[in-house]
Amino acid sequence: MTVPIVKTARAALCGVAVMALGACNLAPKYVRPDLPVAPSLPQGASYPTLADGAGGVDAIGWQAFFTDQQLRDTIALALSSNRDLRSAVAAVAQARATYRVDRAALVPTVTAGPSASISRNSTIRSENYEVSGNVSAYQVDLFGKLRNTSKAAFEAYLASDEGRKATQITVVSETATAWLTLAADRDALAVAQATFASRSKTLQLTQQLEANGVGTKLAIAQAQTALDTARADVADYTTYVAQDRNALELLVGAPVPETLLPKTLGDGRQTLASLPVGLGSDVLLRRPDVLQAEHTLKAANARIGAARAAFFPSISLTGLLGLASSSLSGLFNGGTFAWSASGSATQTLFDGGANAGNLAYAKASRDAAVAAYEKSIQTAFREVADALARRGTIDDKVAAQESNLANAEKAARITQSLYQNGINTFLEPLDAERTAYTARQALVTARLARATNMVTLYEVLGGGLTP
Repeated sequence: MTVPIVKTARAALCGVAVMALGACNLAPKYVRPDLPVAPSLPQGASYPTLADGAGGVDAIGWQAFFTDQQLRDTIALALSSNRDLRSAVAAVAQARATYRVDRAALVPTVTAGPSASISRNSTIRSENYEVSGNVSAYQVDLFGKLRNTSKAAFEAYLASDEGRKATQITVVSETATAWLTLAADRDALAVAQATFASRSKTLQLTQQLEANGVGTKLAIAQAQTALDTARADVADYTTYVAQDRNALELLVGAPVPETLLPKTLGDGRQTLASLPVGLGSDVLLRRPDVLQAEHTLKAANARIGAARAAFFPSISLTGLLGLASSSLSGLFNGGTFAWSASGSATQTLFDGGANAGNLAYAKASRDAAVAAYEKSIQTAFREVADALARRGTIDDKVAAQESNLANAEKAARITQSLYQNGINTFLEPLDAERTAYTARQALVTARLARATNMVTLYEVLGGGLTP
């Protein structure tokens, strides 16, 4: 009796498939909105020259972009321990599970089970054995309600996955920025400590000169003021270094070993010196946050179809097929085959405007998603433009600070020599030394700006997903 059961089941499933294929899809056709920004990234005096053609920044792995091994190892630790990234991964798993639940409504729920009963009185014993399969309340998706609900869940899952990617890019960028900031503040602390040591010697020399009748108490007061300023700076930068490490460990999500921490920023060349940025602004469409906004828009579009389908009848099918026999041994070779099928249709006649309200809400949600998608592109355009504006001028700024420091240190040496030979007063070498100190700190700041600008440019162009 197994052959008739199989044939009947196939016939039923084929009938359902035919009805499903003929179903209507009431969702609006999705059309990607036009770019709400200029077709090309900005050009001009503040910007580097861009080549025509697509950029491939998002294809450059972060291990290739970051050239310092300690920095690479720190980023790898962050990607394995950062709590924001773990939360994003969990959100993707939730969205995937929701999609699977909604998708399950597209196919019938089939149950099967055997049953047996035995009764006996003083003269008669009766037995009954059954095995049956049931298709319970399967809704035929003639108007695409279930398919559009499943489509919306699928797009929400894709949006969640793009959100995870955006979070990963942010983790890579912020970890690198925090690491570079720690390196710069350690350099600034070293400058302050060296200046404090130098000014301590200057104070001692000034005190000796005054004791010998050559110097003045005014010079001693000025030297002491300069020393106190350096001591205050040492205290500040010591605090900054500690806070930088705390911030880095929060981003990483675990204690960072001392072996991974930077000793110095150096010249700020811990990344590639350049990136292949294309002229066209369509490169922004590959950013995960933009793709996330587009998948959210597609989900909202699908929900309009589900809301429209609610105005039409709901058709449900149920079915039963199975075997029955008075003996267990005869259930499959001599049992009685039986089947039944039924259907029902339900049409809402009055709902107080609930369906109309749901449709209006779905349309408004789609409009909001369009605005959010366009805003994400505009934000991406602004972020890239700002990073390029800094990229176009930062090398000149660093070069100017290097030249400024070289000349400031030269002036400090000359004025100090003149003072020691009694030609100048103490004020000239003091001012020159202050200028040199400021130039040293400004150069550290400029090199940090150059390094973090490259990290920012890499981030806003979608880099940081591949290792």
